[in-house]
Amino acid sequence: MENTLPTAPAQALPGERRVSDFNWERYAALYSRTALGAAFLSAVASRFGLWDKSLDLRHFAGFIQYTGQVLAFLPSALIPSLAWAATAAEAGLGILLILGFWPRSISLAAAALLVMFGTAMAISFGIKSPLDYSVFSASGAAVLLSLHARRNAANRL
Repeated sequence: MENTLPTAPAQALPGERRVSDFNWERYAALYSRTALGAAFLSAVASRFGLWDKSLDLRHFAGFIQYTGQVLAFLPSALIPSLAWAATAAEAGLGILLILGFWPRSISLAAAALLVMFGTAMAISFGIKSPLDYSVFSASGAAVLLSLHARRNAANRL
């Protein structure tokens, strides 16, 4: 039986970068923040017909109807206000996630909004709906972003 000892990794040449030197965690967090932020902003753009390259409030009227279906367990008088509140929250969170402002708090707020949305979908349409749209997965990613930001803040102290 041959006794082999692990060898130390070869030293990088001056100016040479190794894959292991790349800050994967930092760029994964940036990617996740950008993806979540873009998803929020895309949903808001759809509500106003902006993906069709024209502002059209009929799209928002359809969103209000969808909000009524998702929140069927609430009084119908609340639905328009909640549709506007959700739109404002998603627009604000989307922008702040992409810009990276207050990452810990904003990521946690995004996670909370997504879990509330997913729960409402599950109550109204069944659990399959939020799972099919990866609502809980996105919420989990937002929680991880918040934990990442918390750890980074603690390491700077």
